Amino acid sequence: MFTGIVAATGTITEIVETKGCMQITVDSPFKDLVLGESVAVDGACLTVVEVREGSFRVDAVVTTRGRTRFDDMEVGGRVNLERALSLGERLGGHLVQGHVDGVGKILKVQDETDARLIDIEMTDDIAELTVLHGSITVNGVSMTVNTIPSDSIAQISVIPFTLEHTNLGDLGVGDRVHLESDMLGKFVRQLMDVRKKN
Repeated sequence: MFTGIVAATGTITEIVETKGCMQITVDSPFKDLVLGESVAVDGACLTVVEVREGSFRVDAVVTTRGRTRFDDMEVGGRVNLERALSLGERLGGHLVQGHVDGVGKILKVQDETDARLIDIEMTDDIAELTVLHGSITVNGVSMTVNTIPSDSIAQISVIPFTLEHTNLGDLGVGDRVHLESDMLGKFVRQLMDVRKKN
């Protein structure tokens, strides 16, 4: 479980393909990672399979690759990092599972005096769970839905601190991003579907 409050960004230093599995090495400021620990990499919960000084390795298997944009990633790319939530810590964002629901596309980027507005095209299943002023996770960052210009578009308003400390500041029109819907919305949808069947 995560909160969507990015602790650091890392740079991909190596990508190795092995029988459908993508081995990704990321440089990281985390000093005490252990094997088997969960780390959200651009919002996707992955298991640390190797720890090196100043870096760690995770494996993205076929299932993960089919739901994410990891196949787009390249050596030198910057990724958002968050370690799993510990009980008793402050919950600064919202409850995030690290289970990427789909990939969105950046349609518009507009700088305002106090923030950057980013319009993101969503898939239908994510759009139906997205509500005005609700939460959405973009590349692992907990964001508030600023407005919904159309049924398939969510706009987020990114403050300068977030632009500087995450890779959201690198985004441009046409870029693809990991999206995770609000967990509460998923449960409500599931319960409503069950009630409709009964």
